[in-house]
Amino acid sequence: MAGAQPLFAHGAVSRRVVGGAALLVVVSALTMYGVSAVLRVSHMKREMETLERDLVTLRARTDELTKTVDRLRSDPAYIEKLAREDLGYVREGETILKFPKGGAR
Repeated sequence: MAGAQPLFAHGAVSRRVVGGAALLVVVSALTMYGVSAVLRVSHMKREMETLERDLVTLRARTDELTKTVDRLRSDPAYIEKLAREDLGYVREGETILKFPKGGAR
């Protein structure tokens, strides 16, 4: 029987080839991680813009409600207006006329 044959006919793989392959793997991994990170950052920026718009809206609503509370605490005419419009209150001696809604004849 003949002696053992080498697996590769060209001999041992040089350190340069192994190092180059390892470097290629590391660069590929870092590139894929970098792309992933860039996408995450982009998504976070869009989310921050949305949250900032929501914050502006909520601050405006808070200002409106603060003004309403201030009026409720200090403006009797405003309280009367709300009582009449929202709750249907009337003063003593007033007569309320109710008309049918729509075009009923």
